[in-house]
Amino acid sequence: MSKKSWIKFFTLVIAIAIAVISYHSFQASKSPTSAVTIKLSGWAGNPVEQNLLRQLLQDFEAQHPDIKVRYEVISDQYMDVITTRLIGEAAPDVFYLESLEAPFFMGQNILEPLNSYITPEFDLEDFEDSLLDNFKNENYIYGLPKDYSTLALFYNKKAFTSAGLNRPPRTWDELRSYSQQLTGKVNRYGFGVSPELSYQAYKIAAFGGKVVDENGYAAFATPEGLQGLQLVIDQYQKDETSAQATDVGTNSGTEMFGQGRVGMVIEGNWAIPYLETTFPQLEFATAEVPTINDKKGTMVFTVAYVMNKQSQHKAAAWELISFLTGKEGMAKWTGTGFALPTRRSVAAKLGYDRDALRSPLVAGVDYATMWQLGNYPGAIANNFDNQFLSALLGQQSLKSAMVRAQNAANQQIRARE
Repeated sequence: MSKKSWIKFFTLVIAIAIAVISYHSFQASKSPTSAVTIKLSGWAGNPVEQNLLRQLLQDFEAQHPDIKVRYEVISDQYMDVITTRLIGEAAPDVFYLESLEAPFFMGQNILEPLNSYITPEFDLEDFEDSLLDNFKNENYIYGLPKDYSTLALFYNKKAFTSAGLNRPPRTWDELRSYSQQLTGKVNRYGFGVSPELSYQAYKIAAFGGKVVDENGYAAFATPEGLQGLQLVIDQYQKDETSAQATDVGTNSGTEMFGQGRVGMVIEGNWAIPYLETTFPQLEFATAEVPTINDKKGTMVFTVAYVMNKQSQHKAAAWELISFLTGKEGMAKWTGTGFALPTRRSVAAKLGYDRDALRSPLVAGVDYATMWQLGNYPGAIANNFDNQFLSALLGQQSLKSAMVRAQNAANQQIRARE
């Protein structure tokens, strides 16, 4: 081979080598080892919910090959664990935040405001205002609600037919009358009551009462607040037509309803898949919560995705949040019906406002009482729950119980401020 041929051959070999090295370098740049990894934390849901979220995260990673998501399920004491990790080094980049806990977190400079990340294409106006408001503070948006539920009346259709009742009650007086007709004849009790504040706050509001005042202190022991709560006491003690879950050997309102121990309960959207799966023979329907004092009322519960302000990967964290709460992600998340979409367009697409079981829940979002109790919800809810249960059982008067609960809650709040 001539010298000139050797030079050409050597040049070709070098060119091939450079091409091979460049190719492998390009592939290495695309490899998973160079991807950003962010952590998402949430609480344990039912298996269907867990599997659906994992599928959504797989879809996200397929669309964002440069981002990997490590999903962490916190099975117990969720808020305590999150709070501890936010102080330490193991904090997630994105995590669930319930509306109840949002006011305190928004005031602690630990959440990243999302305003600067939100683009016109994201279509913020598509969210239900009453749900988004849970995660706003001083014109900053700290979270985007992923789903929600209100409360609705669930009633046993066969029991109603047997008692000659051809429609759901529309007022609380009718509900009490229906309960009398159902108790002991068709069901052991007509109505299943859950005494927790999360099921009672809208009754306080029905007569103009407040659970929390403008300064964040408990305020439910006013005459107006007591008037709504007295309805529950009277039905339980005087009428003897309502029961708690523990009275009939069950663990929840949905379980005592599913077992036929009561003819009616007030529960959320979560009850629908539970009843359909656990009690497939049960024939039930839903209706809006009966009016009290000529006013419509219910509760609304919602959870948002929020970003840790100390996250080292905020751009990637926003990509995840915007995917999960975007129109496509939310349609997949809520498409099975175990949760309701917070975007109007997704709700319209899925048709839940026309769904026989879910339409009363959807209707309630327009007038529901927000489930928020200021910066110290634990002090307010725990003291209310303990004392209201005592009054329900006849161990003290309602007024005495509520005054005691309110004073104890406010004393605890002042000690923490």
